[in-house]
Formats: sequence, structure tokens, C-alpha cells
Amino acid sequence: MLTPGDIVPLTIDKPAAGGRMIARLDGRVVLVSGAIPGERVTARVERVAKNVAYAQATAIDAASPDRRATAVDPACGGALYRHIAYERQLAIKGDVIVDAFTRIGRLTLPAPPPVMASREDGYRMRARLHVRGRRTGFFREATHDLCDVRQTQQLLTASCDVLDGVTAALRSLGVDAVREIELSENVDATERAMALDLDGPIDARIVDRFAEIEGVTGFVSRAGDRGRAHVTDRLDINGAHVSVRRHVLAFFQGNRYLLRDLVAHVVSQLSDGPVLDLYAGVGLFAVAAARTRGLEVIAVEGDRHAAADLAANAAASSVHAVHDSVETFVAGIRPQPGRPQTVIVDPPRTGMSREALDGVIGTAPRIVYVSCDVATLARDARRIADAGYSITRADAFDLFPNTPHVETVVVFDRR
Repeated sequence: MLTPGDIVPLTIDKPAAGGRMIARLDGRVVLVSGAIPGERVTARVERVAKNVAYAQATAIDAASPDRRATAVDPACGGALYRHIAYERQLAIKGDVIVDAFTRIGRLTLPAPPPVMASREDGYRMRARLHVRGRRTGFFREATHDLCDVRQTQQLLTASCDVLDGVTAALRSLGVDAVREIELSENVDATERAMALDLDGPIDARIVDRFAEIEGVTGFVSRAGDRGRAHVTDRLDINGAHVSVRRHVLAFFQGNRYLLRDLVAHVVSQLSDGPVLDLYAGVGLFAVAAARTRGLEVIAVEGDRHAAADLAANAAASSVHAVHDSVETFVAGIRPQPGRPQTVIVDPPRTGMSREALDGVIGTAPRIVYVSCDVATLARDARRIADAGYSITRADAFDLFPNTPHVETVVVFDRR
């Protein structure tokens, strides 16, 4: 029987969602971190649950040709796949998507989904940094221990320089109330806003001082929006100019290199005719659909920051913005011939609630589902399929290089 601390030899079989790899020992599944399918490793058992054990590879006895050297702490946010050659990472993510649809959704995809590659460095436009004492950084996986942001190479060098300046300012001003810093910058990094998450009160004049740091175009606190709190992204999509503003605290896709490709792909999957965009955020897909294809769009968003941005972005296009929860909005939908023809859903990592999914099913002949979590996507796909839809296509975008996460876009058409 396996117990924590045991050292065991394992042969790695295949990837699992979440970043670990699957091995088997005496009939028990072992989820191993730091390994690659096909490798033989020696691993230390970390914990044992009812039907599965968790282990960390401590020695690579027979390495995969796709293993690469790395000096990055793999437990520092965003680096769990750093030891895997990038092309193999893309293949693994495609395998994970297929496995989730097969195992969780009991569905067969029309074809293995292609995973669009990203540059690995400086891709990240949004980040949440933790402040502890006089240090700022990411948390190491499953701990509250800080690790250095710069080593992960997720942020631009200029962004790391700005964060160093903010950390130095916190020290020099003796500010101890800051617990988190939200960073948001636009695609070309010409605009960079930050928001402070505070444990206690802070003199508003100090926030103003932070906004004077070179490289920062906006600096606010959750206690109140002082100064400029937004950045603006400008994208050229299919020959049309798409511009959206967003608050530093509003959700937005995080990869600067694949943003345009993701938006262009989603817009290309929309049927001719009215569109309903749920979990619309600041209106990225909605505004692009209106500007590039002339489609009429109703966009629904519940978060107050994102909804305010959505309203502002919609005003310059044919988008009708609605500030409401998806559940409340879909509960009030009444069937209307020909409206809408497509529903876009881009829910949070937890997927769609039962109420939201019940309201969406049957609303339109086509559903375009954008997801950052393949397990909840596969779960929801099963219910959509049971309601009379078929999967037309599936594509993926590597918005999170060197991590186990992948953005997946699935198109469902009513049978």
C-alpha cells in the first residue's frame, strides 16, 4: 500500500488535466508532476487519496526526447510545463482536450483540435501579484510562498521593471496595507494600469504617487478609482479596426500574441444574423462581430467594471449592452423567430451554471462555446449534445504557454 514519502519507480502513460501525468502502480492511478508521457521516473509519493496517489518525479531514469533543461522553478505560477519542449506541450494539450471529451463528455470530436502556438515569453497582459512584507511576486503552487515573477518570463521585461519600481516605492513610502497588485496592460504595452488590493486604509496621495512611476499610465485602489483605471486595446481584424477599453479589474483574455487570432476565429464561426453574446466581458467578441461583419449583437455581462466598459465600447457600434447576470437574462428570453442565430458563451473556469445552460439551449441554432477549462467544457458539452446539438468543430489556442491550461473554442449546431 502506498503511503506519503514512499519512493517508487513509475512509467508515465499519458497526460491528465491539471498538469500532472498518469502512471499506474499495482492497479492504482498515480498522478505525477515533473514528468512527460513515455518517461520512466523515480517519484516520491506526496499524498494518497481513495483511488489515486499524487507524486513528484525526483529522478528521470529514461528521459523523453522532448525534455528540455530549465532553470525556472516549476512550482512558480505558470511554469508547470516549462520542462517540456514547446511543440510537445501543444500535442499534450490536444490530447487532454480529446481525453476530456471522451472520458467526461462521452463525446467524440470531429477531428483532433489543432492548438495554435504562442510565443512563450512576455505573453501575459494581466497578472495578479502578491505582496508580503517588502516582497512582490507570484505564489508557488499550493503555497503562500512568494517566487520571483521575472524568472517565469511570462511578463515583458518592461513590466517586470515597473513592478520593481512599485515594490521599491512601497518600501520607501512605508506602505504595509497592500496585499495584492492587479496588473493590466494593452497588447503593445503602451498602456499599463495597476490596482492595489488593500488590507487597510491608505493615503490617497500615496496612490497618486504610484501613478507617477515611469511606465504606469493608471494606478487605482479598490477603495476608489483615483486616476486613470483603463487601458485600450486596438486590433485589426479582417481589415476592420476594433478598439475596446477595459478597466484594470475587468476580465480580459490574457495573451497578447494570440488575442487577434482568437477573436478573428470566434467571429468567423458566427452565423449570419443576430448574435447573443453571454459573459461578454468588455465586449471583445461583440464589438468585433459588429465591426467586422456588421452583425447585430446583444451582449450581456454581470461584473460592474466589465459592464461599464461594455456599455462604453458598445456605444460606438451596433452592440446592445446589458448589465445583468446571465442566469437572470436567459430566464427572461422569449422565443422570437430568427433571433438570435448564434449564441457565444465565454463563462468563467467553473463553466456554465445549470440555470444558464438551460436558458441557452434551444435559444439559437448555433452555440460557440469559448472555454479556459476543458473539464467543465466537456461536462457542459454533454448536456448541449443531449439537447439536440452536434459538435461541428473544435479549435484550441495556447493562451497559457508552459502551463497545463488551454483555451478551447467549440462550435455546436442544432441537429
